[in-house]
Amino acid sequence: MKKSIIRATGRALPSRLVTNEDLTKMMDTSDEWIRQRTGIEQRYWIPEGEEMGVSDLGLDASKIALERAGWTPEDLDFIIFATLSPDIFFPGSGCLLQAKLGLNSTPTLDIRQQCTGFLYGLATADAYIKSGLAKKVLVVGAEVHSTGLDKSTRGRDVTVIFGDGAGAICVEGVETDENVGVLAACLHTDGSGADSLMTELPASRLPERMPQGVPMDDARYFPVMDGKKVFKKAVRKLPEVTKEVLDKADISLDQIDMFFPHQANLRINQAYQQFMKIDEAKVFNNIQRYGNTTAASIPIALDEALEQNRVGKKNDTVLFLGLGAGLTWGGVLYRFM
Repeated sequence: MKKSIIRATGRALPSRLVTNEDLTKMMDTSDEWIRQRTGIEQRYWIPEGEEMGVSDLGLDASKIALERAGWTPEDLDFIIFATLSPDIFFPGSGCLLQAKLGLNSTPTLDIRQQCTGFLYGLATADAYIKSGLAKKVLVVGAEVHSTGLDKSTRGRDVTVIFGDGAGAICVEGVETDENVGVLAACLHTDGSGADSLMTELPASRLPERMPQGVPMDDARYFPVMDGKKVFKKAVRKLPEVTKEVLDKADISLDQIDMFFPHQANLRINQAYQQFMKIDEAKVFNNIQRYGNTTAASIPIALDEALEQNRVGKKNDTVLFLGLGAGLTWGGVLYRFM
């Protein structure tokens, strides 16, 4: 039976380290205020004045993952790129990454599922592999939030949360009767909550994407979030999807060696851990150092955990899960080979 195995991972962060103290020079905030509400201590943003897109960060992460897997770009059958902050309006960043890898016909797919982009990407890679459409797939999650944030006091609730970064994984189809690889995936969307976490402008649904008379610093050009609504949805839906994906794979909660929640807010992850009565050591959090890197957060976390030898041994079982803009949420269960 064909199974989808993660062969290697890689991550990339821009060089500009931005601490909470640095943000106090841009807006009315404090290190204590940010830590209490989010758990974040620092994040990485692209250097000021430097042209750098998500395909550039994705390229750096992909090169690391490909080298660790022993693959060349020519080995790839498919590239899946998840981001909410594409380099340009169109075409997708997957096309740009493909060209930067030196390829000229490998198919690409861009996924706009925001915080659950990696979950949707991994589930899609698994489907392509199991259907026989691909054997070796590169899944990338990358974000450049910093150039689209309102860095004034008006935007502080959102701006302090987000960081830039990229994570990449190499997924390969192998024939085995072992119960390994992607064991189950459950994905959901509730579009009625779209306005609780969104950036409204520019908008193609309007007669003018950038309406005349609306200044470029209008709040609608920046992300807005109903934090309380998103928090309540997350602490309700994450436990639900955990049970759903475990039931689908016929696996119990205590069989999970590590939980990788999307790094949206440390308080959400702590609430989930406490509600589910999970040992704190089993929940991987690194939002303190990177902030919310959206589609990149889970692959970055996985790469770190593998680097630290916290997971990766044969039969280690992990759960990737998250909720974000859309609103979308889901979980993917994976067992190492």
